[in-house]
Amino acid sequence: MPQPTRMSAPPLNKMSRYSRQLLLPQIGPAGQERLRAGRALLVGCGALGTVIVEQLCRAGVGFIRIADRDVVEISNLQRQTLFEERDANDATPKAVAAGNRLRAINTEVSVEPHVIDVGPDNIESLVHDVDIILDGTDNVATRYLINDVAVKLAKPWVYGACVGVEGRVMPIAPGRACLRCIFPEPAAAGELPTCDTVGVLASVAGIVASWQVIAALRFLMNDAPPPQMLTIDAWSQRMRSIDISDARRAECVCCGRNDYEFLNRSADRGASLCGRDAVQVRAPVGTRLNLGQLSQRLARVARTEQTPYLLRVMLKDSSAKLTVFADGRAIVHGTDDVARARVIYDQVVGA
Repeated sequence: MPQPTRMSAPPLNKMSRYSRQLLLPQIGPAGQERLRAGRALLVGCGALGTVIVEQLCRAGVGFIRIADRDVVEISNLQRQTLFEERDANDATPKAVAAGNRLRAINTEVSVEPHVIDVGPDNIESLVHDVDIILDGTDNVATRYLINDVAVKLAKPWVYGACVGVEGRVMPIAPGRACLRCIFPEPAAAGELPTCDTVGVLASVAGIVASWQVIAALRFLMNDAPPPQMLTIDAWSQRMRSIDISDARRAECVCCGRNDYEFLNRSADRGASLCGRDAVQVRAPVGTRLNLGQLSQRLARVARTEQTPYLLRVMLKDSSAKLTVFADGRAIVHGTDDVARARVIYDQVVGA
């Protein structure tokens, strides 16, 4: 009896990947080509960032740069959609884990991960050759830093934030109202609720990030979104759009006076990480550590675990633990006292 012929899969038509997107009159073939040529920077790859970069990657944005300072932890998995338990168990840097996943999703997209703490000393080098900046951060200071560099280099960016069951999104284009026109001064430390203190609904992050992506796609296709701030209360299913077309202020510190306060300040050497009982300590600019040599040097006083990206250090005579990166940066766990963390860092790393 003749055997049925096995049908081979047809060759992949590259454009079939985007066929449903090409049908949209808002995009079409010309828009898809603009997306393919587009270059995006994501700052922060957490609850917002993972949704943002996955959607950009699936949409065919040609180049995606990811900058994030942290590693994957088990508590991230509730809302940070690109990561899995293995990433948390291995303490894989978020930028690396995201890059690995995105390359498996779409080989046509160039993904460039940076395990880096974005600050005044490095943000311009991250921004100079991209077309759009997306805010996936979890702290106010970095958002104001993004605003400074975006205004200085005339780059569009998309602000997004979420906490609890609420969120907001605002696309910011060169020549229009900037973040400091709307919020002239950042809130004081401890003044605003955070995900670590009040929690966050994963669906809210998904909604906010999706709106950010829509704005980014429009910027990349030279179809700038309207100057509006969208506020969302997901639990009550309420959304409100606020017109900010007349919100630009001539006296604005940033876009009015071109005083880039956050870009011009020195990077903090130490900063407590909200809700983490940990402090991040930065090394001087240009520091590079040989993690293997550091592990050997610490053999008598600590247990160490080295991965391709970091060195975990557990001191034998103390409860202190450190996660040390090759750029000299370290997260000191078990304290929220910046001065104490700096002492521990100097004793262990000495950079």
